[in-house]
Amino acid sequence: MRVLAGERLWPPPVWMMRQAGRYLPEYRATRANKSNFLEFCYDTDLATEVTLQPIRRYGFDAAILFSDIFVVPDALGYPVRFEEGRGPVLEPLSSELVSRLDQERAVGHLDPVIETVRRLRSELPEETTLLGFCGAPWTVACYSVAGHTTADQTAARVGAYRDPALMQSFIDALVPASIRYLVRQLKAGADAVQIFDTWAGVLDDAGFKRWSIEPTRRIVEGVRKEVPDARIIGFPKASAARLETFITGTGVDAVGLDWTVPADLARQVQSKVAVQGNLDPMRLVAGGEALREGVDQVLANLGKGPLVFNLGHGVTPDADPDNVARMIDQVRSAPDPM
Repeated sequence: MRVLAGERLWPPPVWMMRQAGRYLPEYRATRANKSNFLEFCYDTDLATEVTLQPIRRYGFDAAILFSDIFVVPDALGYPVRFEEGRGPVLEPLSSELVSRLDQERAVGHLDPVIETVRRLRSELPEETTLLGFCGAPWTVACYSVAGHTTADQTAARVGAYRDPALMQSFIDALVPASIRYLVRQLKAGADAVQIFDTWAGVLDDAGFKRWSIEPTRRIVEGVRKEVPDARIIGFPKASAARLETFITGTGVDAVGLDWTVPADLARQVQSKVAVQGNLDPMRLVAGGEALREGVDQVLANLGKGPLVFNLGHGVTPDADPDNVARMIDQVRSAPDPM
């Protein structure tokens, strides 16, 4: 939390996106209790357990709520399901579907997730930050046009060009639901929240401003109306050249950097806000010298400013849990570059 406020600390705090996930054997064992992934996310006991597992194993400085970005459209009444080997599948976007979305329905539907936040705050060590999150509206909407993800989100981009009014109507439903969801997480005990815009990088310049920056700005402003001191991290993946525009346009306190962001640009961004990242997740798969070099590079490039050490995207299922431990040990034992 001190780093998110702009303070430089050594060693930097460390956590990983998707740190509660399939690379951990204890996660896989717990996950076997539910065949339906969304039901798993809504099960307070199971969601609490898997959120705590990487904290017990590694002692990360932050725990991130175990849930999914698609609980928001699901709570609104948008048809969502998860298919094994395919991931999230949504009904193709239509005006009729958008007209049926129910903001009030979302409140009760998300109660189990908010209860998970409350329980986590009571069970986590006091010094461990609890992070909540939501998906950015554009990234959520990307899966709705074709009903599933497509290469470079071509279906969503074509759909937004052909019928921007329909896309806008869906975004306009997701924004207030996301605001309410994040506010409830913060009031239930989350210390900070992150907005994941995984597919921001596929947009052209005009699209980035309309579909990524503008909805995120509205969410940030809406959350701060209810929680004025809320700390908010933005993660517009694959948007290196636009990061400064994103920061200025949205008002986030920190930005996540993916592994492709050049060091000089990352430091430029870091002069404005705290940064989070940006180890290539494949280095956790490779291990050995590749992992050691990657950690050293992140610390050398960004260690002189406000940094939350993290990956450039989520940890993958084929990562070696022992490599995660090695990464954390290296970060925490590294000499101060100052």
